[in-house]
Amino acid sequence: MRSKKYNKQIIFLLVILILISIFKITFGEWKIPLTEVIYFLFHADVSPESVVIRSVRLPRLLCSIGTGGLLSVAGAVLQGLLANPLAEPYTLGIASGAAFGAALGIMSGSFMIMPMALMGALFALFLTGIISMGGTEKIILAGVISNSILSAGVTFIKSIAGDKIGAVVLWLMGSFSGAGVKDVYATYAGAVLILIPAFIFAPALDAMSLGRDRASILGINEKFTRIFLLIFTSTGVAFAVSSFGIIGFVGLAVPHISRNLIGASHRKLIFHSFLTGACILSMADCAAQFLGELPVGVLTALTGGPFFCWILSKRHY
Repeated sequence: MRSKKYNKQIIFLLVILILISIFKITFGEWKIPLTEVIYFLFHADVSPESVVIRSVRLPRLLCSIGTGGLLSVAGAVLQGLLANPLAEPYTLGIASGAAFGAALGIMSGSFMIMPMALMGALFALFLTGIISMGGTEKIILAGVISNSILSAGVTFIKSIAGDKIGAVVLWLMGSFSGAGVKDVYATYAGAVLILIPAFIFAPALDAMSLGRDRASILGINEKFTRIFLLIFTSTGVAFAVSSFGIIGFVGLAVPHISRNLIGASHRKLIFHSFLTGACILSMADCAAQFLGELPVGVLTALTGGPFFCWILSKRHY
């Protein structure tokens, strides 16, 4: 029965994602019929419609899908890994670390954005680990402290950015406007870096999500698993953040939605979270476009903030 329910939900999510994709790629300031869209996708053409579809709308669609899925799986992995429902790239400081590094990259030159974002994410992970002193029960508080430190660093960069301050501020808000083919490659490279290790270590995540030391009883090397998945997850998140800025709370909310729908088994949770996150973030990007290109990170923060408070109120410390 559970398997049938899961399969039905996956089919439903795929149908929703297809409908969203059709809407995003056909509607906009320039409405293009679906038949023409399909033609231009499979035939080389230099018409304005073809350029809009292949160079603007399709990359933006793929990036919103991939980033939503990537951040959602990252949140599912971190929540299982640390046995903490508040864990996600934003609350652990990983996204802020990547943002700090990417802001430095913007100041140094566009070719430095991705490597600096990666270094920033790994530094934030290291800083959070040092502050929490290796104790997973204090890691969210450590993430908040890391966020504060790195946000102060970003504020300092903005104060000395000069004529680049507009680019830094707009990027920090999180947006898919201007997404290109290179961003698609970066997004899905980050998704692969998270998805494959998460799927391989899914049984270990099931055990570790039960609480501290439960996994070691089952013969799982908790320390190695935790370090390995944290590094790969941080790296994957950095790929997305370096391209689109901070898009918070997707990784917090989506795993909870998926877990309530299909249970806590990480093999199923990972795929379900990816599709749910892809649907939610692509819909949010649609809303951002129709609100006058509002940064999608603003929308996710407005909706995710209350969700964070709700989870916090349900958890006893």
